[in-house]
Amino acid sequence: MSAFRQMRKLSLASLATLSLVATGTAMAQATPTEESTNSASPAAADPVTLDLVGINDFHGRIAADRDSAGAAVLAGAVDQLRAENENTLFLSAGDNIGASTFASASQEDAPTIDALGAAGLDVSVVGNHEFDKGFEDLTSRVTDRFAAATGQPGEDYALGANVYKAGTKTPALKEYAIREVGGLSVGFIGTVTEDVPSLVSPSGISGLDFGSEVEAANRVAKELSDGDDANGEADVIVLLTHNGSASTDCSAIASETTSYGDLVRKASGDIDAIFSGHTHSSYDCSIAGPDGERPVIQSHQYGTTLGKVSLNVDPTTGEVLNASSTRLPLATESADGEWTANYEANPTVAKIVEEAEAEAEVVGSVEVGKISEDILRGGDVPGSDRGVESTLGNTVADIHLWATSNEDFAGEPAQIAFMNPGGLRSDLLYGEDGTVTYKAAAEVQPFANTLITFDLTGAQIREALEQQWQPEGSERNKLHLGISDGLSYTYVEDAATGEHIQEITFNGEPLDESATFRVAANAFLATGGDNFTAFAEGANHADSGQIDLDATVNYFKAHDVVEPAPLGRAAAIDPEAPSESPSELPSENPDESPTASPSESTSEDPTSSPSSDESNSAEPTQSSDSPAEPTEDSSDDSNQQDNEDLADTGFSASWIGIVAGVIVLAGIVLLLIRRFGNKAGR
Repeated sequence: MSAFRQMRKLSLASLATLSLVATGTAMAQATPTEESTNSASPAAADPVTLDLVGINDFHGRIAADRDSAGAAVLAGAVDQLRAENENTLFLSAGDNIGASTFASASQEDAPTIDALGAAGLDVSVVGNHEFDKGFEDLTSRVTDRFAAATGQPGEDYALGANVYKAGTKTPALKEYAIREVGGLSVGFIGTVTEDVPSLVSPSGISGLDFGSEVEAANRVAKELSDGDDANGEADVIVLLTHNGSASTDCSAIASETTSYGDLVRKASGDIDAIFSGHTHSSYDCSIAGPDGERPVIQSHQYGTTLGKVSLNVDPTTGEVLNASSTRLPLATESADGEWTANYEANPTVAKIVEEAEAEAEVVGSVEVGKISEDILRGGDVPGSDRGVESTLGNTVADIHLWATSNEDFAGEPAQIAFMNPGGLRSDLLYGEDGTVTYKAAAEVQPFANTLITFDLTGAQIREALEQQWQPEGSERNKLHLGISDGLSYTYVEDAATGEHIQEITFNGEPLDESATFRVAANAFLATGGDNFTAFAEGANHADSGQIDLDATVNYFKAHDVVEPAPLGRAAAIDPEAPSESPSELPSENPDESPTASPSESTSEDPTSSPSSDESNSAEPTQSSDSPAEPTEDSSDDSNQQDNEDLADTGFSASWIGIVAGVIVLAGIVLLLIRRFGNKAGR
């Protein structure tokens, strides 16, 4: 605690004591009384236990789904904790909305805002996904809805002390909010990751700068503890940051060399606790700051967990006497895999969710197509690893390529498409019969991104592929791009920066790095999102006039059954082993390969890559369902192979004849020996 904060609290206490003394003296002079023999000085105030309970990265998960208990149970948990301690505040570390499930996303996340308001959310920092629809949408529609749902200023639910008007240090968002509870003034400072420009569409934040979180947090903390009531004062200060660690190990978090590591170590000693988000991790730690250890916590994701920090505070001085933290799971899994809520649902919030689901079902239940099997995101648990190739990433890239190259597309046809893994928010599951609903399709790509086409040279494509290995300090080391049929490459995972990508082929031939290709990607990726700056440096960017969801729905309409795109378009290689050209990689369609028998299909081989038969055509609009044209000399190659096989067969037969002759001759010799031997014995 700063000297200013402590002096202010002590001064207020001293003034109160002097007032009591003066009042007592005046009364004694005015009204004589019997001499008291049991007078005593005012007793010290009892410590106040302040409970802070928080969520992060809720992402509109209003309905219960396995470990995500849903908004009604979340609200019920807050109700119970407030009943146990009236000095409880409910807060969020950002990404309340955006990348939401269909029940919320189909209604622009209004149900999520209403549900959190009814649950008693007290304050929130802005997350990167609050910018998905742009700054104007955030500061009007979103904050207005929060104001109506909570009865508090809507700006208190989009705090961002390090968000400035472009080219200035003028705050573009409210920097802090104060809440009074238990006789304490609790100040909440909000900061958001400085990486926001790489995480959202640039057009929506073109008038903003995102500065240092440490600088902003320390600047506001100083204002809240300098004794000047004009710029706000707080007894307890809490930092809400939409930034976090990818680790769950406290010692690793305390020493990590990232912007978040700097923040938790260097944030002002006047900050008593830190609630974080963004990385969807789960940890509660005690990490040393400038003035000793303090709680640092993140509460997983999707309302699975409430993070709870308890501060025992001296109300006279504002000093935190002791602190503790824990994480409270909102649901528990049984031995048979069933999830049970750990708290009673709040009925008001349950009704909001029920109405939202009913509204979403009307449009969401419409069938848009079928799939042949599950189409999944990356990781052992689908969606858990954005750094590996996935069937869903490649499939969506195929969809985007089709949408920007089919015969109905009016623009210049694309030849290659890319998809960022962070844009994939749900899997396509086969279920009972492979039916895909509008809701299921929408949940895969919930951002309503426009598809953009643009020109890249082969060299820029190589650069983009290299950028899958993210810059130092990023929250994820690698983001594996989904790539469309026809593009293949090999890579070395542990290579030096700029040297991961080895050989690249396009339609079975080495990629011409001096040539120009028409490329398709969603608007987020096309403008350099997720640090893929090579895409932003392309030329002739053009709006396709399609959003990703519409493209997906139309793709399903054009295909009776959609099969998952195979893995293996990207193939890891061992630099110590003999090199293998991408053109020699296994075929995606082994049944069409002249060297594969039907019983030797490798379609499930995770290292397979595009078939040259399927991608030899230079026409980007050729349907993948069209039969491949045989090459001119394919029959000659086949005859030559047959002759070689016959030659091998004849060579083997001659040796068999020689061996058989030797065996027959040996038998005759043995028979003669036996015959004459018998005669001699007689």
